[in-house]
Amino acid sequence: MSNTIANRANRASVLQTILSAGLVAGCFDLLAAIIVYSVVMERTTDRKLLQGIGRAAFGNNTFQDETSLALSGIAVHFFIAFCFTIFYFFVFPYISFLRKQKILSGLLYGAFAWCVMNLAVLPLFHIANIPHKWDSIVRGAVILMFCIGLPISIIVSRYYIKKSAIGSASPTN
Repeated sequence: MSNTIANRANRASVLQTILSAGLVAGCFDLLAAIIVYSVVMERTTDRKLLQGIGRAAFGNNTFQDETSLALSGIAVHFFIAFCFTIFYFFVFPYISFLRKQKILSGLLYGAFAWCVMNLAVLPLFHIANIPHKWDSIVRGAVILMFCIGLPISIIVSRYYIKKSAIGSASPTN
């Protein structure tokens, strides 16, 4: 009986950690993109940025109105943030570097996320070409390093530190 309760509590804790890390990373990344591309660089509006994400994922004619298109962009954005969160959460116990160097591993994971998105996902779906200008590469990578990689690393490592203090470092225990 107590083992079942402990398993439920652990599953809830796993889910809470993944939700927290994914939401924080997704919010930070989205906010950074809006600040950089809409406010500082004035390349687009926040609404058009979100619509662009939705349009890239679902096509031009999927949604009747622009609000639905922008909301779909938010959904896709957070889906991607959660994919990166879930992957990191489950590889964390198996790579000692992630445990020993949470700040550096978070920054490197953000750079990895940039590579995955810009070298695989976006070109695979014909969403965007690989950026060729260094300023664009650095800008995008830095945003993902600090807004995706770092928060995911910090939040996930806190979960595992807490679990190891209790005596169960595996996400399934």
